[in-house]
Amino acid sequence: MKNAPRTGARQIAAECLSRWSTGHAFAETLVARHTADAGLGPSDRALVQAIVYGTLRNKTWLEHIIRTLRPSPLDTPLHILTLVGLSQIFILGQADHIAVSETVKLVPQRVRGVVNGILRNAARRKQELIRERDTLPLPVRYSIPEWLVRRWQATYGKPETAAMLAWNNRPPVLHARGNALRPLDTVPDTLVPLEGIPGWYTLTGAIPRAAVENGSLYIADPSTRYCIGLLAPQPGERILDACAAPGGKSAAILSATGGKAILTSTDMHEHRLPKLLENLRKQGADHIDIRAHDWTQPCPPEWQQAYDAVILDVPCSNTGVIRKRIDVPWRLTPEEITRLSDLQHTILTCAAKAVKPGGRIVYSTCSIDPEENRAVIDRYLSEHPDCTLVQDHLALPHREQADGAYAALLHKRN
Repeated sequence: MKNAPRTGARQIAAECLSRWSTGHAFAETLVARHTADAGLGPSDRALVQAIVYGTLRNKTWLEHIIRTLRPSPLDTPLHILTLVGLSQIFILGQADHIAVSETVKLVPQRVRGVVNGILRNAARRKQELIRERDTLPLPVRYSIPEWLVRRWQATYGKPETAAMLAWNNRPPVLHARGNALRPLDTVPDTLVPLEGIPGWYTLTGAIPRAAVENGSLYIADPSTRYCIGLLAPQPGERILDACAAPGGKSAAILSATGGKAILTSTDMHEHRLPKLLENLRKQGADHIDIRAHDWTQPCPPEWQQAYDAVILDVPCSNTGVIRKRIDVPWRLTPEEITRLSDLQHTILTCAAKAVKPGGRIVYSTCSIDPEENRAVIDRYLSEHPDCTLVQDHLALPHREQADGAYAALLHKRN
């Protein structure tokens, strides 16, 4: 009886990976749904997440191990169960005999010998296979599609790309921003101040829920501070946050202005507005204009040239946050990046109409791809000679030791 819940966790992890392989759902959604449906407790939910995320973060390398130990292919269910076992051995660091025996229990009796043989052989050759990893091509070593590696190497060079891939392959760390409108009475033990970045913290343990709920903390990444820094919002300014949900940028604007910015926050998805409003009220927003608007459509007449500043955190490929969004490399294509670039250009073109002459526009993404960043800005500027680029900033994740991000400040001439 003692081992039953843990075996159940492994089975659910395999089910999540099986569903994920069909390409119709994200890992985070699958883990949340399947663990809730199974009624798992916290430790078993954590085990499911660790197996699923560890497997996907190291998918290509673990599959290389399978091919090394068994050249003939496995059918999909056996392949997934073998990945579950290898993830426990190589990624989670569980005792080999537990990882093998608990995984093999999930395999149909008639083919248990196949999976048992692969996992036991992998455990025996563990150190050899780990040493070999450093000699493998980057797409295999760091489980990233080859086209994406080539794309980054063409942009950043081979050493920079290798360093970025190594960083992305590690489990993420959470950060939080303090809220000047509702300062912390005491800093919880699980928060470590980030050196050189006042008001930002690294989480070293459980999220301090009370501080989040009362608005003293907002879970966010320090790379988000660059777009707010370029915006430099001032008290009394009328500011439009055009792609606002779930509210991180709007909250940062309110905090930076002592709650005295005249803020309009919009999102195209009306169902996201109640959560946006809830988040901003937690952060101390007394009066805020929240609207639904699709910025692929023209700027409403009442908003045209009505704002001192507009900030756009546009939909993007998320290539700067692969460490947190493990689905990204496997769901992304070059064609999708081009589609997103066109979408971003449309949103920028429409939302920029809301800026007064003499005002400013901040464009931001959590992508590190030039096609979504400087290329969008250059295209827009070529079509709008009344605007100029004042400054832009690209944060590469391994250098930033945080998420990757891009932000550009444009000025609209009088």
